[in-house]
Amino acid sequence: MSKETAENKNEAEKTAENAAEGGANGGETAQEEAKNESNSPENTEEQAVELTPEEKITELEAQLAETRDQLLRKAADFENFRKRMNQEKQNAIEYANQSLLLDIIPVIDDFERAIQAGEGSSDINAFLEGVKMIEKRLTGQLESKWGLKRFNSEGEPFDPNRHEALMVEKSPEITEAVVREDLSRGYLLKDRVIRTAKVKVLMPED
Repeated sequence: MSKETAENKNEAEKTAENAAEGGANGGETAQEEAKNESNSPENTEEQAVELTPEEKITELEAQLAETRDQLLRKAADFENFRKRMNQEKQNAIEYANQSLLLDIIPVIDDFERAIQAGEGSSDINAFLEGVKMIEKRLTGQLESKWGLKRFNSEGEPFDPNRHEALMVEKSPEITEAVVREDLSRGYLLKDRVIRTAKVKVLMPED
């Protein structure tokens, strides 16, 4: 046998072996693809058992009942929340002045003690001084802690936003209305007039 013939024989044998291996690998690949196709979601859905119309209705009714129950619970929670907020609001309104009243109570105690002391004493001046001290304490506390302040109006130009004229006199010596006397002093809360002063007013004759 010649050298060329031997080489051709070897190449033929290698080609046959490669073809056999390729066929085996191709078979394995085909099996894997078939397996993957059988496990795909589409095939799984096809294999799932379809519900009958009655079963679908039953399932939908169960879902509807669950949704309705959830809505009822949320509505009840909201109603309880609304009632609680209304109650807290009412309590806040009813007890809004609690701190102020607690500050006034000791002043009332001072008045009671002053009255008791005055009933057993003939010293009017001492009683009067005691009452003045109590009044000064009360007004000072209301101004410093609560912003309530009295204002004097005597000698000021008449201002209908701050003054209420109860008495009027005419005078040739003035050219504009002027407060002559405080009959009852006015009060400010912070910068707002919460009670106008009741005053006697001088008016120009013209």
